[in-house]
Amino acid sequence: MSGAGKKIADVAFKAGKTIDWEGMAKLLVSDEARKEFATLRRAFDEVNTQLQTKFSQEPEPIDWEYYRKGIGSRLVDIYKQAYDEVKIPQYVDNVTPQYKPKFDALLIELKEAEQKSLKESERLEKEIADVQELKMKLSTMTADEYFEKHPELKKKFDDEIRNDYWGY
Repeated sequence: MSGAGKKIADVAFKAGKTIDWEGMAKLLVSDEARKEFATLRRAFDEVNTQLQTKFSQEPEPIDWEYYRKGIGSRLVDIYKQAYDEVKIPQYVDNVTPQYKPKFDALLIELKEAEQKSLKESERLEKEIADVQELKMKLSTMTADEYFEKHPELKKKFDDEIRNDYWGY
């Protein structure tokens, strides 16, 4: 097998092991997204399987003696010589070193964005809980109780009353 084919097969196999398919599936919300994700995973698995079976095996050696008997040794020797002279170049990865730092920077940026998102989610969940609590208590809450929770509004109303500004 050629070096490039084996390298591709190895990379695809390792990638298949490191992808957290279940974790990503939990993040999906809509049925359409789940369907698309399942299609993506199925396609990845098919390609990965094909790479593992097709490129991980060495080609079967040519039985030159079999062809010598049927065709003749002179012609087979010409083909064998030409076959032996074929050199398959080794794959040299020049792309990964260029993009690895960019990819690593994006991963760092992604982690920072994830942390920001988690903090914002926490804040929003707290705000939702406060609004739900306020909604439950609104019918029985006094103005003093409301202003205890929102002192900035109490200050605003006190300033308006003090300045004799009633909003008209």
